[in-house]
Parts: sequence; C-alpha cells; structure tokens
Amino acid sequence: MPELSTHLAFALIALGMVLTPGPNMIYLVSRSISQGRVAGLISLGGVALGFVVYMLCAAFGITAIVIAIPYAYDALRFGGALYLLYLAWQAVRPNGSSPFAVKALPKDGPRKLFLMGFLTNLLNPKIAVLYLSLLPQFIDPEKGSVLLQSVVLGATQIAISVTVNTIIAVTAGSIAVFLSGRPTFLLVQRWLMGTVLAGLAIKMATEARR
Repeated sequence: MPELSTHLAFALIALGMVLTPGPNMIYLVSRSISQGRVAGLISLGGVALGFVVYMLCAAFGITAIVIAIPYAYDALRFGGALYLLYLAWQAVRPNGSSPFAVKALPKDGPRKLFLMGFLTNLLNPKIAVLYLSLLPQFIDPEKGSVLLQSVVLGATQIAISVTVNTIIAVTAGSIAVFLSGRPTFLLVQRWLMGTVLAGLAIKMATEARR
C-alpha cells in the first residue's frame, strides 16, 4: 500500500488536474448546459468507465516497467513535471477561455451520451499522461505489490474526478451564469490553479524519489 503522505500528494495532483479545464470538463459542461443535468451525469458514466480502462492498463503496464526498467521512473518523472507546467501555462495564458463558455450541442440518447463520454476520456491526452507519466512516480516497489499500489492510486484518482465532475455537471448552468458577470473571479481562479500546478511540477522534478 502507498504511504499516507504519498497517497495525499497524488490525491492533490489528481484534484489539481481535474480542476484544470480539459476535454472531459468541456464536454460534460457543454452537455449539461445543452441537454440538462441527467445527460451530463450519463456522459459522466462513460467518462468514469474510461478512467477504469486507463487504470487497469496502466497498472499492468507499470508492473512490467518496474520489473524490466526501474530507472524509467526518472524519465517519467520529468515528463510528468513538464506536462504539469504545460497545464499551468494553459491556465494562465493570455486570452484563455472558460470551459463554461461553450456552444450548444445537439440532443443525443442515453447510449450515445455514455459512449461519447467514454470516447472523450479515452482520447484525452491529460488522462493518458496522468496514468503513464505521473502515477508511476508515486509507486515504491519496496512498499509491496506494484499492482496493488497502482490500483489504489488509480481508484483515488477516479473517486476524486468523478466527485468533482458530478458537482460540475449538476451545477454547470449556475456556474456559467455566475462567471459570466464576474470576469475578475475567473481570472483569479485561473492564476490560482496555474500557481498550484506549477508548484506541483517543481516539487515533482526536484523531490520525487529515484
């Protein structure tokens, strides 16, 4: 099992990433605003299934990497740190847009909503990097089964992401109205998130174990 400090650090990164606008958030917000909360939650079900697929693939893949190439951790660590810096820049870059300012989408049935949520997540580069580059940095082969640690951390990420996205899907309309008249609040939120992500990137690059 991961140590508590390691578990909490990974949970913080997972929270920071889910709060950073990306394909999943933009799709869920668009769907919730266009078609209602139920449609957003059905889409979220597909997104959650995509997380499970990533978690299982990464868990078995990471196990193989640890056995074959233990020093691959450093390469993955720096790659993850660079991606966090990229997300930080996306949050604060000039003319950055809010995921709550979206265009309407045509109405779809439950099956298509679920499938589109699933495919959106599978094709999301942010999630791929999270599982293939960031998650391995929090696994220590000396702490027990690599597979079990991967599953525990992956389950933590899924729980955080599903919880946050559920809140977003349910309140998307209200948030969009709130932010539309408060551009300063949105700017502060973007800079705060960018600062947090940049700090996590520096910590990962300088303090993660080898």
